[in-house]
Amino acid sequence: MIGAPIAAWLLLRRASAVGQLRAPLITALRVAPSVKRRLQKLVWKVVYGIASRGIGDPGTAFMNYGYASLEESHGIGTTRGGQPDTFGIQLYNRVASGSDLRGKDVLEVGCGRGGGTAFVFDRHCPRSMTGLDLARSAIARCRRQYERPGLTFVRGDAEALPFADARFDVVLNVESSHCYPDVPRFLYEVHRVLRPEGFLLLADVRSTTLRERSGDTLMPRSDIPQFLSQLRDSPFTVIEQEDITANVLRALQLDSPRRRRLIENRVPAALQPHALAFSAVEGTPLYESYATGELTYLRLVLQKASY
Repeated sequence: MIGAPIAAWLLLRRASAVGQLRAPLITALRVAPSVKRRLQKLVWKVVYGIASRGIGDPGTAFMNYGYASLEESHGIGTTRGGQPDTFGIQLYNRVASGSDLRGKDVLEVGCGRGGGTAFVFDRHCPRSMTGLDLARSAIARCRRQYERPGLTFVRGDAEALPFADARFDVVLNVESSHCYPDVPRFLYEVHRVLRPEGFLLLADVRSTTLRERSGDTLMPRSDIPQFLSQLRDSPFTVIEQEDITANVLRALQLDSPRRRRLIENRVPAALQPHALAFSAVEGTPLYESYATGELTYLRLVLQKASY
């Protein structure tokens, strides 16, 4: 989720070894884009690995900001373990409903803690469901909690998917692609593993307007114009595009009391401000970025182009 850059920046700021290496790191980023991409991937791997193990855990099986109807305040259920994940479930349900998954072979790239993957498997009844994540600890957690016949988890890279060509009918990607250093490469890999006329169901957030980019920054900075350009240049046809920013903001608003309560009960006091920011609790800068329109959250249905 988009809060991860905050956590990543805090990790980098607090790591004295990284601080000592700041000058050579910047030099490397300027002259070697491939080094920059590897460093970005390493940061995400560390951040999501920590989050998936439950350090600073806000008590949820989901790692997204959720979706809420603008007319209703209630969701469609809880996770298999009984934890309240109403809004995270609603986001997955909204994304997965972009195509009929019944009897299909489905892959989720960036499965995180696995709650969404398991929900889609249970509710949308694919023939098989595979969750993939870069973090080894995330996959270990998913296997412990959710793996069973038809539902499996694999460690792998979104930009180098460890699957044969034409392996899946549908690929899901929820609030994950903004972490990828090379989004066009990810789109190429999804296209490769999809069967003819297969679908990519994607939901993610970007900065709303074009922003100045610097070659010195370690964390990726992407925006809606760039993202849409990447999609136009990809081997996919955009079947559906929906701005769900208001729905995500509504979910954050409704879920903020629960998130705040859980953080106050589970996170050490010194780390609570960072955990609140990471969780986009109402009143934090990240929450305000949604409220003011600085961030745009899109849901897309993309179909593998026929040649």
